[in-house]
Amino acid sequence: MSEQQIQAGPAGNRSRVVIVGAGMAGVQTAVALREQGWGGPVTLLGAEPHQPYDRPPLSKAVLLGEAEGSAFEVDFDALAVDLRLGTDVTGLRSADHELDTPAGPVPYDVLVVATGATPLALPGSAGVPGVHLLRTLDDAERLRPVLADKRDLVVVGAGWIGAEFTTAARAAGCRVTVVEAAGRPLAQALPAQVTAPMSRWYEEAGARLLTDSPVERIQSGSVTLAGGAVLPADAVVVGIGARPATSWLAGSGLALDPDGAVTADGHLRTNLPGVYAVGDCASFPSARYGQRLLVHHWDNALSGPRTVAAVILADEAGEPAPVYDPVPYFWSEQFGRFVQYAGHHGDADALVWRGDPAGPNWSVCWLRDQILRAVLAVGRPRDLAQGRKLIEANSRMDPARTADLGVPLKSAAL
Repeated sequence: MSEQQIQAGPAGNRSRVVIVGAGMAGVQTAVALREQGWGGPVTLLGAEPHQPYDRPPLSKAVLLGEAEGSAFEVDFDALAVDLRLGTDVTGLRSADHELDTPAGPVPYDVLVVATGATPLALPGSAGVPGVHLLRTLDDAERLRPVLADKRDLVVVGAGWIGAEFTTAARAAGCRVTVVEAAGRPLAQALPAQVTAPMSRWYEEAGARLLTDSPVERIQSGSVTLAGGAVLPADAVVVGIGARPATSWLAGSGLALDPDGAVTADGHLRTNLPGVYAVGDCASFPSARYGQRLLVHHWDNALSGPRTVAAVILADEAGEPAPVYDPVPYFWSEQFGRFVQYAGHHGDADALVWRGDPAGPNWSVCWLRDQILRAVLAVGRPRDLAQGRKLIEANSRMDPARTADLGVPLKSAAL
């Protein structure tokens, strides 16, 4: 993100906007409000004491000591944004239009909930020395000396974050064992035939992968698996998923789904007047996919704020508001590969390979009634870029041409 030097908009907007959460979604909401002309007061509340920062570098450059931080290059003073760091919001009293904080109540006219997600802890691991999560800048700083000392590490969870951390740990020279309760990596995200070649990446990188291996107990210096095996561990990194950071909303009347996500509508409005939600903490209905989506990825936290800012301005002016229905997108850098995914697939979708999954570069497309629904690209960024546009256009595809690596993906559209 480049330096922002956007001046406050016209003075016509007098409502006080308060944004809770100073991660990507919260920061970009503040920036988008000013870019789109909001002239009223904007307050951004962040629980951490650090300047707002980007999270993807935490599992890469910051973790390896190749960067000191990843602060956003945003001039909050120039934006006339009241940035309050180290402010933990503990409750919402919607009837009073106030937020509870240890420093006292914070009033709002318009509220944007952008508190992101919090990593899941392994039961029984709280307080055990040497057990780490990787979500915040402080987490990465605590793990840097562990990697620098080339320790024996156990990673619990072979998902996206587990793979990225394992990549960094192996690059640092650590010995790494990854344990996964399911029978394969990324079991919740991708089908078995797609994750099969990914399993081999661990061995190729010199990491040990143990599937069907739930953890029974973690002690200082070791991890005991359900089958009785004991793994030595100077440190343990837990990457078993995340859930929306919405516990502070208990009793507020704001509607949450069973996963704890704020149930926003297609305009990112909530069930409470004047309250909106965006980013990892909010689910939204997708007309494109015919279901409610909860997207825990960077691109959602980047694109959602532009819509929520436009909706706030439209609601203030009494004008029609835009709808948020993106093609979800994310990427992961792991084991020397650049993995990208766009769209959303289901079990009923037909899977079409492009290339040999035993090779370094290949893609997978998911079709439903010949309509492209999702693309996974490994080292094939052109497939991803073209596929994302085809998904946005609801394009019908020729399956045979889709599978032909000699045919650009865009040329396989009917």
